[in-house]
Amino acid sequence: MAILIDENTRIIVQGFTGKIGSFHAQDMINYGSKVVGGITPGKGGQTHLGLPVYNTVKESVEQLGAEASIVFVPPAFAADSIMEAAEAGIKYCVAITDGIPTQDMMKVKNFLRRFPVETRMVLTGPNCAGTISPGRAMLGIMPGHIYKQGNVGIVGRSGTLGYEAADQMKRLGIGISTSVGIGGDPINGSSHRDILEKFEQDPETKVVLMIGEIGGPQEVDAGHFAKEFMSKPVVAYIAGLTAPEGRRMGHAGAIISSAGESAAEKVAMLRDLGVIIAPTPSAMGETVAAILAKS
Repeated sequence: MAILIDENTRIIVQGFTGKIGSFHAQDMINYGSKVVGGITPGKGGQTHLGLPVYNTVKESVEQLGAEASIVFVPPAFAADSIMEAAEAGIKYCVAITDGIPTQDMMKVKNFLRRFPVETRMVLTGPNCAGTISPGRAMLGIMPGHIYKQGNVGIVGRSGTLGYEAADQMKRLGIGISTSVGIGGDPINGSSHRDILEKFEQDPETKVVLMIGEIGGPQEVDAGHFAKEFMSKPVVAYIAGLTAPEGRRMGHAGAIISSAGESAAEKVAMLRDLGVIIAPTPSAMGETVAAILAKS
């Protein structure tokens, strides 16, 4: 079992005929993902990569039974594309686009709250690497070959660190159930806690690696959830131990603005909540391996 996507998930690409959308759509197809078509307004009725192109997401849901979408739409129009997917009935949307204005994402979050929780579209991103369930499906821009199928769940704000963790674990013979990038922007569709809840419900996932960084309360909120509700071990690596206070570091959301948001404070709080800490990025794989050896 996988969370969010599997080999049967019918995927559409928003921004399908653009250079970036085309490249990654082909990569997902090559991986084995069930990409069934794409959206480029004004090009409906054409074919691209041997697949149908539609003007609207609604048409692709009605004609193709699309369930998931991935957004490669320029920042100025990306929020509208996300909301269009939600309104059309898409169940899971990955927003790859970087640079979506914060105010636009506030509109997206408010829009999604209009839908009942049980039918509300799950959104990850923006500014994320996507989601992969190794051996089943890839809905993102990650290098699929570094992911081995297995029973460790990964959730992180940094795509690069997610790749590093997967590669380390593959070298140790450890596989991944699903890896989810939630994005590094101040306002994102799903939090660490949201994804931990899904991993807790997944019988295939035995251990979860949470990759966080300075800025915001998400990682500590997830730690509280893990302590109270999770039966599975959670390992965490928090980037930014040497980051100067008050300065943005890489991601738009990576800025310390209040107490408890520095890497050192987060590490201390998470450790108090029972989360196992990987001390360095190079130790993520071996820390997970040590936990698996005990289970």
